[in-house]
Order: sequence, then C-alpha cells, then structure tokens
Amino acid sequence: MGKKRKRIHYHAAGGVVIDDAGHALLLERTVIRQGHPTHETRLPKGHIEPGETPEQAALREVCEESGYCQLEILADLGKNSVSFEFKKKQVERDEHYYLMRLTSPQRLAQKPTNKHSEETLFAPRWADSLVEAEALLTFDSEKEFVRRAQNWLKQRR
Repeated sequence: MGKKRKRIHYHAAGGVVIDDAGHALLLERTVIRQGHPTHETRLPKGHIEPGETPEQAALREVCEESGYCQLEILADLGKNSVSFEFKKKQVERDEHYYLMRLTSPQRLAQKPTNKHSEETLFAPRWADSLVEAEALLTFDSEKEFVRRAQNWLKQRR
C-alpha cells in the first residue's frame, strides 16, 4: 500500500494590480523545481495571517513581494481553490484575489517575511496590459483572475 502524503491546507490572498496606464504588475523568479531551474511569472499573493482579513492580507502581500505599497482595492475578484504537490506534500490552497490600482509609482524595498524563502527571488515586471499579463503568467489559476479583472473593467466602461 502506498505511503500517504502529508496534506497542507491554507488560505491566501493577492492582487491583480494595474496602474493608471493599464499596465499590470507581475512577479518573476527562477526557482529550482525537481532539480531544474524553472522560470515563473506570477501574481503577488501569500498566506492570510491570523486576525487578518483577506483584503488586508492581499495589500500586505503585494507590498511585501513587489515593493509597491500604495494601492487601493477596486474590486473583489472572488476565490478559487488549487491543489498541487510541493516538497512531497499535497497542498490545498484557497486563493482570494482583488483588483487593485497603484496610487503611486513609488517603490519601496521588498520586505519578505523570511529572508530564506523563495519570495526573495521575486522581481517586479510590468506587462503592457492585462491581456499581455494573462499570456505571460505561468499558472492557469492566476490567468483566471486576470480574466476576471478584464471582465470587471469592461463592465465599467
């Protein structure tokens, strides 16, 4: 009989961030996956800490991972659940995203919570549009939230 994998379940929140010109904030990094360097293009997101609302966590995570901290939430883009294997553990993650607008282009130093974590490898990249952001993203679950942001913006024009 096969060995049962340890399961981890957590809640995360993040942002689809746009500036006034319609550019979209992405994060890029190269990490080692199964012994090989893998390039990833992601949306900023992370764990919701005890006592935090999803909105607070999303704003904090965008700030910590990108250095862009002057943000306003425009819309709740909803939730999605993803499941994947990471370091021989089965991870279940409930993700909640918000459409955010950058209110100032000022960028602070990134503030990762753990200086040895993979989030220290993130480098901000601005896509020219949400359409380009969707094409550049590595994970389908994140592409879905970019599509939701596009739909929300279209309905308001």
